[in-house]
Amino acid sequence: MNEDYTDFIEASGLLKYDPDIISKIYQKNPGRLFKRLWETLIPIFAYIISVGWDKLTGQLKIESKAKFRAKQLTNLLVELGPAFVKAGQALSTRPDIIPVVLLEELSELQDQLPGFDGNKAMELIEEDLGKKIDEIFLNIDKEPISAASLGQVHKAVLKNKETVAVKVQRPGLREQITLDLYIVRNIANWLKNNIGLIRSDLVALIDELGKRVFEEMDYLNEAENAEKFRSLHLHNSKIAVPKIYKENTSRRVLTMEWINGTKLTNLEKVKNLGIDPDEMIEIGVQCSLEQLLEHGFFHADPHPGNLLALEDGRLCYLDFGMMSEVTRSSRSGLIQAVVHLVNKNFDKLSQDFVKLGFLSEEVNLEPIVPAFQDVFVNAVELGVSKMDFKSVTDDMSGVMYKFPFQLPPYYALIIRSLLTLEGIALSVDPEFKILGAAYPYFARRLMEDPDPQLRESLKEMLFDEKQFKWDRLEDLLSNAAKQTNLDLEKLLDEVINLLFSQKGGFLRNEIVNGLTNQIDLIGLKLLKSVNNYLPKSIKINTTKESHNLNDLILTIEPFKNFLEIIQKIPGYSIDIFLKRVPRLLNEPYTKEMSFKIAKKVTEKSVVRLVKIAAGATI
Repeated sequence: MNEDYTDFIEASGLLKYDPDIISKIYQKNPGRLFKRLWETLIPIFAYIISVGWDKLTGQLKIESKAKFRAKQLTNLLVELGPAFVKAGQALSTRPDIIPVVLLEELSELQDQLPGFDGNKAMELIEEDLGKKIDEIFLNIDKEPISAASLGQVHKAVLKNKETVAVKVQRPGLREQITLDLYIVRNIANWLKNNIGLIRSDLVALIDELGKRVFEEMDYLNEAENAEKFRSLHLHNSKIAVPKIYKENTSRRVLTMEWINGTKLTNLEKVKNLGIDPDEMIEIGVQCSLEQLLEHGFFHADPHPGNLLALEDGRLCYLDFGMMSEVTRSSRSGLIQAVVHLVNKNFDKLSQDFVKLGFLSEEVNLEPIVPAFQDVFVNAVELGVSKMDFKSVTDDMSGVMYKFPFQLPPYYALIIRSLLTLEGIALSVDPEFKILGAAYPYFARRLMEDPDPQLRESLKEMLFDEKQFKWDRLEDLLSNAAKQTNLDLEKLLDEVINLLFSQKGGFLRNEIVNGLTNQIDLIGLKLLKSVNNYLPKSIKINTTKESHNLNDLILTIEPFKNFLEIIQKIPGYSIDIFLKRVPRLLNEPYTKEMSFKIAKKVTEKSVVRLVKIAAGATI
């Protein structure tokens, strides 16, 4: 048995990415490694030399030349194979490492390669599933319908006559990926140790990439992801997920339900189905936000081929190999960052980036705050709904490249996911703004979520110093009302929670003053009514000014403002207030407010009696 074959067998048995084990395999038997090094390092160093020459001669400062070299790199990565394609895609989400011109090209890097021989695919299916092809399928197309860097898809019909899509991994993929990751990791290690300009830990980036690629190569893992995604979105009748056939699925073969759908970017076909493309985009945006901020389990690769419009109006997600998770604290942190952005509180925004892991606690935030201000202030002035996400992320890329940012893996995938989704949406509606589409969801979460961090963020949003900002509440409520699944009663409960919170003292004082004035007004009106029946000799001098006795609640400023806002929300009914009267009466602050009102009304009455006794006009 030769050394190359030994490498191949050992690498093919690796089910999880382990850089130490991979190093031992190729250090022990370096034959295949040297061959692959020759195939990869020669073109890589040739490219580096040409870029170095352009830099020395000043040609890289010419925009067209820089774009040409960036495009040249993307083509080179495709030629070098799957691991290099994946590395390029990973770098396309890292503005802290890569300059903007290269980011733009790498973001266009497609995960598509020519298909491999159909007969080899059939052999692999039989080997992995332990059955002959004709024992599994009534028929299967040997020509693939699509191919990517990790595998290709064949259309087939099972014995029970159900049509399925069969994803088959490229033969020898695990061995090739393992070897290429070993090479890329060593290149990254050399760059880390010898190129001082690179702040981020490239080795850690490659290790994260290796972990994800190994997860993608495990089709059992993808099947599990698909089933988890399906269970999380069962409540949503607008979302479809293909059924997985576990009995015909292995680590290298994935059999799933065949989906007849239309790519969202094919506008004419979508419209011919009688479906509004804008509605499909709305479903996709809402689902993505639910994935990110509610479940914390999101599809990190929603490119046009993975999102299909179905005849029945549902949006179908495909390909669950690249999924990621966001912790509860990170989800709350992202919403807090949006609050500080909307409030233009760039000092706190910079602190959010520390909490979220973008900046270390040792970093001096002083020069970063004005950089944030330069990036965001004009965009925020336009309003969140008009903010250009791509433009803002491009500007932020420059800040992240300039300052010592290190992007957490989940954030890089979130940005990739949202930018891809925005790209699809822009092909449908050139005026589409993903932040504008997302803000109603943020508003609803901020108003409804019981998370203590978000409750504080809501107070921070609505109070400026000691002033309550009615315009911000109106903006939040009007945006939250755009959500079809808005729970108006839950939202009202949160407003009551805000009123009776420690920070709600200013609002309570407004209500106390309003009620005091109203009760005093009623007392004055009664006094004037009684005065009309008194003998002329003891009548009190009164003005001819009349007061309308309106509904008590509606004339109190805070209630009046709030009702004017909430009455605009679909589903509003006075009943939702009446149901909460018992709770309002039992709140500890209600008794305190009652004593304050009684005291203030008594004081006003005494003052009025003194004035009457002195002969003053009332």
